[in-house]
Amino acid sequence: MAPLAPADLTLDELRAALAPLVAANAAFDGWSDKAVEAAAQTFGADADVARLAFASGAVDMIDAWFAEVDRQMIAALPAERLSAMKIRERITALVEARLAAVAGEREALRRALAILAMPQNVARATRLGWRTVDLMWRLAGDSATDYNHYTKRAMLGAVYAATIAVFLDDESGGHTDTRAFLSRRIDGIMRFEKFKGRILTSRDPERRLSLSRFIGRLRYPAV
Repeated sequence: MAPLAPADLTLDELRAALAPLVAANAAFDGWSDKAVEAAAQTFGADADVARLAFASGAVDMIDAWFAEVDRQMIAALPAERLSAMKIRERITALVEARLAAVAGEREALRRALAILAMPQNVARATRLGWRTVDLMWRLAGDSATDYNHYTKRAMLGAVYAATIAVFLDDESGGHTDTRAFLSRRIDGIMRFEKFKGRILTSRDPERRLSLSRFIGRLRYPAV
């Protein structure tokens, strides 16, 4: 079946198609209408319709790009490949797949993170970050619905954010410095999961209370 012409796409389909092209232009033009117009020209879409697809501006553009990165991550690591890995390997591979998907657009990513850090965008940025780590844990096979669901995602969110910060300035061959940093942080998550398991099976209420306080600080950090 032949692909649809740009004029025949829905706004959602057009937004998804344009997202990586907008990112490619954002490194030079910022996350702006100019980047959207350049992407539309490359794709052969009407510029006015393209701007309509990103009616809420830069954050919509970034949201669409991150969703495209999600799709690339899923395509790179199909379920049968992940199932052959241990849980630590799955999480590492998923994070590295996301980094590979944005490796060619580090300046666009840097600009995107600066926009998401603005006070008016913090709530949206939080939702996007949660979407990312929730997807990674679900692809890794996590089905927890209790507080483990939250602690795993909170920890991976912190690790992923720190890894991105290293990645943006990593000039080592093959991003080996970023990979080493990620490996150490994933080790930390795994050690905590083992520690948590011991605490939860303990009959000492003080130890369980200590874990509850720690979890609370992950979800609601002190100002």
